[in-house]
Amino acid sequence: MKIVLLAGGLGTRMREETEYRPKPMVEIGGKPVLWHIMKVFAQHGHKDFVVCTGYKSEVVKDYFLNYEALNNDFTIRLGDRDSLAYHGAHDEGDWNVTVAFTGDSTMTGGRVFRAAKYFPGERFMVTYGDGVADVDITALTAFHESHGKLATVTTVRPPSRFGVMDLAPDGRVEHFREKPQADGSVNAGFFVFEPEVMNYLDDECVLEQTPLQRLAADGQLMSFAHDGFFQPMDTYRESLLLNEMWASGNAPWKIWPSEP
Repeated sequence: MKIVLLAGGLGTRMREETEYRPKPMVEIGGKPVLWHIMKVFAQHGHKDFVVCTGYKSEVVKDYFLNYEALNNDFTIRLGDRDSLAYHGAHDEGDWNVTVAFTGDSTMTGGRVFRAAKYFPGERFMVTYGDGVADVDITALTAFHESHGKLATVTTVRPPSRFGVMDLAPDGRVEHFREKPQADGSVNAGFFVFEPEVMNYLDDECVLEQTPLQRLAADGQLMSFAHDGFFQPMDTYRESLLLNEMWASGNAPWKIWPSEP
């Protein structure tokens, strides 16, 4: 099953990082956040990726074109490219990565629509390339197969932005809860789609608007509740937070074993 990664946005709220690279290439612990997301999927056996690029797509292309040299020692006789020999190996040796330029300003649904030629008639997954989570991909796909609908979206209950106080009638604070979970669920990405979902998409659509609304109205959209870790990286502050978690050894999305 192809894993479609949306990696073409501008990242306007992270100008400190995204002036020179797309947001999915902002690093956590020296590796792009996109790589971290792919590692989660790979740990569940999904290693066939379609990366939908847009803004500064050349950065993504260069990263994967030069992946072997960036992640291995090598020997080369200068002036003879055919002499290049890599030493050692890495855990991503069996990944299959298609990098597809889907337009500088294309919307999310349009990116999936434009990249569909790389997974014609197949069930596929879609997620965003700018956040990390420890979603149980195996359980998600099993849930999708069990209900028989066209689409599944992973949902989370985000924490409130503010602490909450329960007050007595006289103004006394009875309880204080620091940023409890908010009521309701939000879209965390990690979609599973049947090929018929392409009938709901077009070249210019926003996936999260008309396509999902139509799927819901048709009774074809189910939700998979994720109760674990989920953290988008929408701001520079959030990128610092994720790097701090990684450096401390407390990165809940790191479900793969450490490499030697």
